[in-house]
Amino acid sequence: MNVIEKIENEQQRTDLVPFKVGDTIKVYTRIKEGDRERVQVFSGIVINRQGRGLRETFTVRRISYGEGVERVFPRHSPFIQKIEIERAGKVRKAKLYYLRKRIGKTATKVADA
Repeated sequence: MNVIEKIENEQQRTDLVPFKVGDTIKVYTRIKEGDRERVQVFSGIVINRQGRGLRETFTVRRISYGEGVERVFPRHSPFIQKIEIERAGKVRKAKLYYLRKRIGKTATKVADA
């Protein structure tokens, strides 16, 4: 094992819940504002997972005040406090970019597992 792999294995997180594309999740992130720190929740559908190892990221999409909002999170980020699965989804695709074209309630619905 070379030095880079050893450093990456030390920084990978194993405490996060395994999830897949199509799941509705809540991501609890720590945000620093000046000298204070607070936890902010971002809830939505996982539409994308990419990368592997320490560089793995996932995209979460939600509808906020009628506008679609997407946020990309690094999977092994120290700023992610925890991840909760609200609802497991059953999808046939690895990327759910087609949800961007949907309007209203259909934009937030994926078949339940």
